[in-house]
Amino acid sequence: MSQSHIDVRYVANLARLELSEAEVAEFQPQLEAILGYVETLSKLEFSSLDNAVHSVPHFGRMRDDVPHTSLSVEAVLLNAPDQAQGQIRVPKVVADA
Repeated sequence: MSQSHIDVRYVANLARLELSEAEVAEFQPQLEAILGYVETLSKLEFSSLDNAVHSVPHFGRMRDDVPHTSLSVEAVLLNAPDQAQGQIRVPKVVADA
């Protein structure tokens, strides 16, 4: 990834951007600096880190996965507020066009 020159015009064309000469001159070193940071990050070793490590602790985000084999369609329909012909009926949410 150690490329000495990045074609800013080519990247801008891919993004469908029109750049002036001043913008090309401004973005050239910025893009090369970004790619330098990416190259630095790619050299770091992360294999010793636990995959579950987060910068912010997560508590109670997901429930335990418990199979509900005893739950049947009939039981769901009995608890539905409105049902007809074996289906749960819900209010219409599409506005008139």
